Amino acid sequence: MVSDKPTHAVGLGDPNYRLAFCVANRPALDHYPALDHMAPLVTGELQHIVANTSNHWRKLFSVYAKFLYALGGQPDWPERWQDYRDHRLLHAGSEVALLFSEPDVTRNAVHIVAGKTYAAELGLKGLTWLDSYFAIDLEHRLLVSPYLDYRQLSNEKIAILVSLIHQHRLLNNAD
Repeated sequence: MVSDKPTHAVGLGDPNYRLAFCVANRPALDHYPALDHMAPLVTGELQHIVANTSNHWRKLFSVYAKFLYALGGQPDWPERWQDYRDHRLLHAGSEVALLFSEPDVTRNAVHIVAGKTYAAELGLKGLTWLDSYFAIDLEHRLLVSPYLDYRQLSNEKIAILVSLIHQHRLLNNAD
């Protein structure tokens, strides 16, 4: 169960993230299974993960980048989400993370739990289910969305997730 006590964040991305997807799995490669801290990606690391694991990770990183572009890319971002994915996603200074640990709801950030099954495993309380795919806990700036996969978090569902974040001004509160 997600508690109101700070947790030790473990995952890939910016240690000072403002937005994070929380996933139940991690790459079965190199040091990732034993990772116990936040580790920003470095140039070429994403390609290394994709080349040495299943197609699942390529899809996850691609859907994450597409979501961020739909959310509203920054002025200094590359023109294409693919270039952002390959060169900036989850790097230091990106303000985003992919957490392998439970969301720290005490942190001034938006957390998106990827998948209903993982949300159930975490024992999340205080969620309001908006439909069979999305839930929200406004007090903790916590959402549940479909998993980061083209079929589950399709472009249409990415648009819904973006709309929820904008509608409730969740990122505006994470300053």
